Amino acid sequence: MIRSMTGYGHAQRTVHGRDITVEIKSVNHKFFDFSVRTTRGYSFVEDKIRSFVKKRVSRGKIDVYVTVLEVDETAADVILNESLAAGYIRALRGLSEKFGLADDLSVSTVARYSDIFTIKRAEKNEDQIWGDIQPILDEAVDKFIAMRETEGEKLRDDVMERMDCILETVGKIEQLSPKTLADYSARLRARIEELKGDAAIDEQRLLTEIAIFADKIAVDEETVRLRSHFDQMRLMLDSGEAVGRRLDFIVQEMNREINTIGSKAQNSEISHMVVDVKAEIEKIREQIQNIE
Repeated sequence: MIRSMTGYGHAQRTVHGRDITVEIKSVNHKFFDFSVRTTRGYSFVEDKIRSFVKKRVSRGKIDVYVTVLEVDETAADVILNESLAAGYIRALRGLSEKFGLADDLSVSTVARYSDIFTIKRAEKNEDQIWGDIQPILDEAVDKFIAMRETEGEKLRDDVMERMDCILETVGKIEQLSPKTLADYSARLRARIEELKGDAAIDEQRLLTEIAIFADKIAVDEETVRLRSHFDQMRLMLDSGEAVGRRLDFIVQEMNREINTIGSKAQNSEISHMVVDVKAEIEKIREQIQNIE
């Protein structure tokens, strides 16, 4: 299924005393442009996250945010620096004796000096933490891709509709092209007769001139190639692969063919149709810029 490059996914769970939240979002980009932010102390999973996402997403500017909050503090030990605490107590009592202050020293008073405590947490088990994050990341990426596919289907339908409109116009151009030649032949013959009067017309020379003109205005090759490009585009849009770059190339080729048709046009009606087709191709190009 065709995917848009715009998407969003979110997942959250509490595992092994940690509240883990993963958020992923993306916008258009020509290549795979990836950035990840993690809670301080968990940067060791960033490379794994990048590799995991890259296996499932090929293009876009992608931002991933991983937040890890410790909700179970039982693994943390608070260690008292006894010598430093004793130093604070001696200093406070000395202050009381020297200046005649009331000695209201208490545990809460000493505890205000936070540097007497050291919080020692258990070392992180990196493999276990990655094992906890991975399924949450997988869920967020699933939702992210689902949104991309939903948006991609809308883009596909719009492009298909515009292609049908263009092909209908191309058919009209193909019908008008022979009429342009017939009109030119009639005008040329009338002009020659007007100039020559009763003299005989050199039919061979007339046919040669008409053939030269016909070759100049013939758009058969261009319309055949244009239809071929549309067939390729349909196949790509139905392939389910990441085809955004290839589609962009085909649109460039389509523009080339319609520009050639426009340069050959000797009919105002065809010229107007060419302008309409170019406008629709430009809209297709804009939509394709959003496809992965």
